Amino acid sequence: MPGRKISLLSALLLILAGHMVQAQLRHRTETLLLMGSRFEITPYSPSDSLNEAAIAAAIAEIRRIETLISEWIPESKISEVNRNSGIRPVQVSGELLGLIKRCIKVSELTDGAFDITWASARGIWRFDGSMTSLPDPAVIDSVLPYINYRNILINESDSSIFLVKKGMAIGLGAIGKGYAANCARNVMQKMGVSNGIVIAGGDLITWGHPEEGKLWPIGISNPSDPGQAVAWLEVGEAAVVTSGNYERFVVIGGKRYCHIINPASGYPVSGLQSVTIICPDAELADALSTSVFVMGRERGLALINQLKGVECVILDDAGQFFTSSHIQLNKGKASTIHTINGEK
Repeated sequence: MPGRKISLLSALLLILAGHMVQAQLRHRTETLLLMGSRFEITPYSPSDSLNEAAIAAAIAEIRRIETLISEWIPESKISEVNRNSGIRPVQVSGELLGLIKRCIKVSELTDGAFDITWASARGIWRFDGSMTSLPDPAVIDSVLPYINYRNILINESDSSIFLVKKGMAIGLGAIGKGYAANCARNVMQKMGVSNGIVIAGGDLITWGHPEEGKLWPIGISNPSDPGQAVAWLEVGEAAVVTSGNYERFVVIGGKRYCHIINPASGYPVSGLQSVTIICPDAELADALSTSVFVMGRERGLALINQLKGVECVILDDAGQFFTSSHIQLNKGKASTIHTINGEK
């Protein structure tokens, strides 16, 4: 289920700069590797010094979050929770407890299509070029009993998390960068940065406007050529997050297997090339893009159409677009989606 999201178009920021005509605002983009992904942080403010300070604060905040939630850092609380699966509860901060609670809510909303305990199966599938044959089905079956969000016990009275079965593990790769993007935006807004954009891999969040009465143009990457846009959206203050099958995958026996794993089966999902979610919150968009990919087109769109302030664009394996009820998307043309404070 996890995974890093696909990269949005690097040319996007040049397009945004071209649309930013408010002469009193200056901007700068900082691009760097954080949380294992390419981050691009672009504040727009009246002064270069504020932009520099905002970028520094955003980077510090993202690094703080990585230290908090990364299962790859032995000293993180998530690592401590995983080490103590089946042994004892682990006390965590209110911030982390809240994030895990929201993950469980998304799991309930998606009937388990989103499940952070997928990490119990980490290592069975490898998308780094080292896997040359399919995993033994018996090995996959052996870890399925550990993948179940219902076995994450939350105790709010002492702010603790307990993984019921020894061998369980949680991983926040399908929501962590969206959460980090939200937090980076929040930090910069509090500093007085009135407009900006944060790109975290394929997770993107905007605030403010490129100019009075204008929306932000966002490209959806072409799976056959990720450096080009296959379609465009125009959004207000919103998060736009895309999950795709074409940056991390393995080909075995002539068949492509992508990095997004179905928690119910332990196998990579198929049928879709990309899922793009548009809503006011990058954390939620991050989780839902993976969820819809796992659920498939019909179930995924049925879910999104029930959620206020959330829209979806799906590209299937045949190259056909499908959208939620409030989007009329034409290939190569902009579709206007104005999401501010959850309103469409």
